[in-house]
Amino acid sequence: MKEQFRDFDILTCKVAEYLDSQLYFSPPAIEQYRKIWRRVRFFMDSKGYQQYSSEVERELFQYHFDGRSKRELHAREIRLYNGIKMLSDFMRLGKVNLLVRPNLKQIVFAGPIGDIINSYIDYKRTVKRLSVISLSCHKRNLLKLYNYCIKENITSIADLDLPVLLLFINQLDTQYKTGVQNTLMTIRGFTAYLFEQKLISNDYALCIPKYRAVSQAKLPSTYTKEEIERLILSAERSSATGKRNYAILLLAARLGLRASDICRLKFENLHWQDSTIKIDQYKTGKELVLPMLPDVGNALIDYLKYSRPVSDEPCIFLTARLPYVAFPSSNVVTHVVQRAFVKAGIDISSRRFGPHSLRHSLGFRMLEESTILPVISEVLGHQNTESTRYYLRIDLKSMKQCMLDVPAVAAGFYGQKGGIFYA
Repeated sequence: MKEQFRDFDILTCKVAEYLDSQLYFSPPAIEQYRKIWRRVRFFMDSKGYQQYSSEVERELFQYHFDGRSKRELHAREIRLYNGIKMLSDFMRLGKVNLLVRPNLKQIVFAGPIGDIINSYIDYKRTVKRLSVISLSCHKRNLLKLYNYCIKENITSIADLDLPVLLLFINQLDTQYKTGVQNTLMTIRGFTAYLFEQKLISNDYALCIPKYRAVSQAKLPSTYTKEEIERLILSAERSSATGKRNYAILLLAARLGLRASDICRLKFENLHWQDSTIKIDQYKTGKELVLPMLPDVGNALIDYLKYSRPVSDEPCIFLTARLPYVAFPSSNVVTHVVQRAFVKAGIDISSRRFGPHSLRHSLGFRMLEESTILPVISEVLGHQNTESTRYYLRIDLKSMKQCMLDVPAVAAGFYGQKGGIFYA
């Protein structure tokens, strides 16, 4: 522990202890916030701060979020935002003000069934050590069952048998599929608790049906070959940041790499002797070997030789501002691509415009060129061709070849029974 940061380290230790003892955060969740606080400490060191303060908080928000509100942040950025706010809250108030989804009214369980629900929630809080957010989710799900019991005049937990549970499940609103899944999970846990406490004679948890929410994936957003070339040509390549972003664009557009793989690309992945890029994909863990196309290789050399800051970081792409470190998340790659689309003036209305759209566009162009699915699957690093079939729905040229002729209608069809469809 560096002496000049002793007060800051004491602050983070107290916040971690509060998350553990008062809010029942899991150890892995607390460790994630410890990593964030180490980043905060590194930032303070680079800026010459020794004490955490409101001024440090403001500079952190400006540096990482550039004036964006919490509503505009991505999931990983929200975790960083929350980690900073935790420090500020505890420094000012001695506690962490955790934001939970607001309810229109406080959830209250009363009566014999309500008392048992409260004991279950308390069990989840003290024994299972669920977080405040998880407990709130369980309360909302059990409120549905509680209200159903009131509606059906069920006042004793002994009357909560399997037929009642199945009737309750049958009336759940399936419009919100994730909500149904979460509710069933909560009911399954609640009935298991009732059986363990000998409040019911049968373990109905084994009989609660599973609900698999299968939804048809949306059509992928794709761009024409001309639009992709326009995007690449519009990239600014004179500055250090421009050279870096140009290389990122080419990796996404020419090779179809995911943002998660681009941001984690390391020197060990570049095999100059055989002009290949070899990675273990972050999403699937599957090894992927791609050719290092001439323009991709030249862009990487241009960035590495003339623009990349001097650093011992193993990752190729670094932030453009001090401290020069690897990208904190793949969101940085997404923002680079999105800004390039906007700058190029390409019509993005009704289409996504991140790096995955470039990946989809590459797969679509290969389909247009009659490339077989196993080859496309290998290039895109899919685990099997089932994932690649996703692209078949946008290959209109090939689908037109599958069209069937409409059979001719008999001449007397329109005149039967007086004509004009029985007018």
